[in-house]
Amino acid sequence: MLRTRMAITLGALVAFGWLAATGCKAKSDPAAGSATSPGPAAAAAAPPATVLKLWHYEPPNSAMGIAWKQAIANFEKGHPGVTVKFEEKGFEQIQQNAGMILNSDEAPDIMEYNKGNATAGLLSKQGLLTDLTPEATKRGWDKVLSPSLQTTARYDTRGVMGGDKWYGVPNYGEYVMVYYNKDLFEKHGVKVPTSLAELEAAMAVFVKAGVPPLSVAGAEYPAQQIFYLLALSKADRKFVTAYQVYDGKIDFHGPELSFGATAFADWVAKGFVPKDSAGIRAEDMGTAFAAGKFPMMISGSWWYGRFADQIKAFQWSTFLFPGNKLHPGSSGNLWVVPARSKNKALAADFIDETLKPAIQELLGNSGGVPVAANPASITNPKNRELIAGFNAVSAQDGLAFYPDWPAPGYYDVLVAGVQELINASKKPAAVLDDLARPYQEHVATMSK
Repeated sequence: MLRTRMAITLGALVAFGWLAATGCKAKSDPAAGSATSPGPAAAAAAPPATVLKLWHYEPPNSAMGIAWKQAIANFEKGHPGVTVKFEEKGFEQIQQNAGMILNSDEAPDIMEYNKGNATAGLLSKQGLLTDLTPEATKRGWDKVLSPSLQTTARYDTRGVMGGDKWYGVPNYGEYVMVYYNKDLFEKHGVKVPTSLAELEAAMAVFVKAGVPPLSVAGAEYPAQQIFYLLALSKADRKFVTAYQVYDGKIDFHGPELSFGATAFADWVAKGFVPKDSAGIRAEDMGTAFAAGKFPMMISGSWWYGRFADQIKAFQWSTFLFPGNKLHPGSSGNLWVVPARSKNKALAADFIDETLKPAIQELLGNSGGVPVAANPASITNPKNRELIAGFNAVSAQDGLAFYPDWPAPGYYDVLVAGVQELINASKKPAAVLDDLARPYQEHVATMSK
């Protein structure tokens, strides 16, 4: 599943507070007119309606969609006279047009945006996002979020994550895992694999039975995450650091990425990855798994709550990509405040709302991975398993971020490269050359 400074005008806040106060007085003071027939004084003192324009791209039945809907209701209740104007946007819509939109008067006051150097980092470097560092300190976000989760919230002047300034705030975590249909596993006598070799053997069983093993989306992020997982099976933390934040050199024909591309192409040839998946989108991939058409799907925790709500016809569960110590994952996407936001103080208040215990608990009980919830408050055993999985990965420093983060536009480069592997239109070595070029060009600009 993908970012200058904030100047809060104290006078404006004081004025707003005074208007709210006098508005309350006007309702209770008989001299100001009755509630049913307000006098001139009441009309003059009433605060103007304020709109907080919010964008996000989470489906309404996802854990985040459920939690944020409640956060909006709680926020409006705690901010009389303020209306949240929510607009749902598609992931691709925001991913491709964010720079243009945020540089216009159409920018929202607060929005969900993908974390990482190529997305939030790039927008912060371009001056399109508000520096939230003073708010992070004042409101205690730097205490609520663990250091590893803060990595994707903070960027340096180059737009590289892990910097000194906050340009976004996450309120959930995420990681990539293998979803599996327990009924199909039992029917075909397949056990949960504990190594890459066992995973490939399990997929071979399904292929022999005429059942395509994996639901895959090559037109969007999921397929490239499979390629990355295969590369990570040969990688260590040093590789991840070099790849993601340019602390060291990356050899695209080295053991990690070469294995990833070669193994992925091999999976296509063996029928593990469907040959028609190059044009499949993530939504179609997820609905196909939920319909029981595939034994497995490799994707992120953002599907978990939705599957828990929708899948009734069969039993399902998850396991970590077998044999790996490193997994795609990080904090969740960020709440960012555009530099052109007209209500920055209210935007910060809304971020606060999403980090409150009630919303964090709702997120966890809806199938999400909260970052500030009491584990004892998560009542659903299945959801506790999801959170335990994230904690296990995080505890062993196993979050390896995502393959498209290092360079602007790299998401589309990876989509094209993996599609070529699925279509067998290029050999793995040629695909790696295509992936290396824009990465190395970007790294060269970072040193200037």
